[in-house]
Amino acid sequence: MAGIHITDIEAAINWWRERSPSPDGITACCEVRALAEVYALMVYYRESECDDGYMPAASRTAWLAWYATTPDAPCIAICSTSQGDDVCKGCGRSFDEVQNWPGMSPAEKRATWRRITMDGTALRFNRYAERAREAQSLPPETPAKPTSGEPSQA
Repeated sequence: MAGIHITDIEAAINWWRERSPSPDGITACCEVRALAEVYALMVYYRESECDDGYMPAASRTAWLAWYATTPDAPCIAICSTSQGDDVCKGCGRSFDEVQNWPGMSPAEKRATWRRITMDGTALRFNRYAERAREAQSLPPETPAKPTSGEPSQA
């Protein structure tokens, strides 16, 4: 069984808190309470991961609901493993991870995402990430207005 990192539990808690805010500032929805129990035990026992096979059903269901909102594959369509590399330069996954991705469990996929994010050397985390941020900050293009004498395409 794969381990779910404490940062994923925390992200799921925060997602549920935003999705189902406390009506009185004190109580939490049942999903937050279920995940908080796992989180608290991890902190108490100083564990950074919990085995997804031993998570209580309510906690696992709440975590999987959050997981469903995350991107599935880190692929950016620049796969160097198809060219013989052991590790893809585009996404940072190993050849085996790329090949076995469809059959991996959600916890295994999140473990891979965590590893490649922490490594941060793949193109996904530098050039292409920078371009995506630049594109988001640019104002949307407006169509040029026709000058006099040019037919309008309206």
